[in-house]
Amino acid sequence: MIEFIAEYGLFLLKTATIIVGIIVILAMIINAGHRQHPATRGEIRVTNLGETIKDHSQAIKNEVMSKHQFKQALKQEKQDDKKKDKEEKQQLKAKKKSEQNTNSTETDDTREESTPSADDKARVYVIDFDGDVEASDVESMREEITAILSAANKGDEVMVRLKSPGGMVHSYGLAASQLQRVRQAGYELTIAVDEVAASGGYMMACVGDNITAAPFAVIGSIGVVAELPNFHRLLKKANVDYEQHTAGDYKRTLTMFGENTSHGRDKFKEDLEETHVLFKSFINQNRPQLDLDKVATGEHWYGSQAKELGLVDALGTSDDWIMTALKDKDVYAVKYNIKKPISERLSVSLSRGVEKLLTKLIHRSSKQDLFK
Repeated sequence: MIEFIAEYGLFLLKTATIIVGIIVILAMIINAGHRQHPATRGEIRVTNLGETIKDHSQAIKNEVMSKHQFKQALKQEKQDDKKKDKEEKQQLKAKKKSEQNTNSTETDDTREESTPSADDKARVYVIDFDGDVEASDVESMREEITAILSAANKGDEVMVRLKSPGGMVHSYGLAASQLQRVRQAGYELTIAVDEVAASGGYMMACVGDNITAAPFAVIGSIGVVAELPNFHRLLKKANVDYEQHTAGDYKRTLTMFGENTSHGRDKFKEDLEETHVLFKSFINQNRPQLDLDKVATGEHWYGSQAKELGLVDALGTSDDWIMTALKDKDVYAVKYNIKKPISERLSVSLSRGVEKLLTKLIHRSSKQDLFK
């Protein structure tokens, strides 16, 4: 039985090697073609969420109302819009006249510092972050934030619809730093979690001035984990030698194919503890009211529990938040679409597919996360 497992393991390694080789060759060929015909970087798209919701509302009314009722509803909406436009024009005229009177004695520098009047309607810019292990969406998010900061006025806000189970420390550290740019620029930042913001995802979330989460969203997991398989005994049984040469005692601590030592394991664990200390320090800087000894255990909680612990500020979905904001603000979704080569899109799709498969297997094996 042991021999069968060993032979089967070697077969899987050979198969994986062949598949990886084929993917690498295809990627090289496709990338070579794209170097000859480079694509543009990407494009920014802005969607008026208020208008989108209004269009959807009209579509429903068209089906559920009689023709006469729908006609009357449209007529009333047009009258309201016309009245609103008239009021805005009057406000702009009054503002322009006021600025002409006050700016006649101001220097050019003070004119640049002038801010919108109280009558101007504030805007909320909404961006989405769907996190994977490598926090790949940070590429788009940094462009979105740069665009927003270049266009926003005083009193505007930013809301991030965040979804992430966490991933690489350096990648999520960069993502959190991008969100800090919003607060440093003086704009209020709200983080909305509908499904999950755990580990690196919560590192991002804690940067917000406010965090709102759905009642069953997964929050927390303030901890650090690292794991890897070791095939040393299998290779040894198959009479396969593996050599690794390093300069420096800790250039490599644990390996997949070499023989790991207690000395290397101790250093590996020490590095994990140091990372955890940095993680907790970052959380403390952004949410000093948290009891870190209670919440930085690596555990996760659902939204309602997280609110009791102070991990989030309010319960609700991102949709609830947007509908409330629309009462007195204009809300725009901002998305930067990066035009990636086929090889890169294929690589991202494969990695996300494997990641989702592993996540499903883990959840299926964990009874506590399933409704029975």
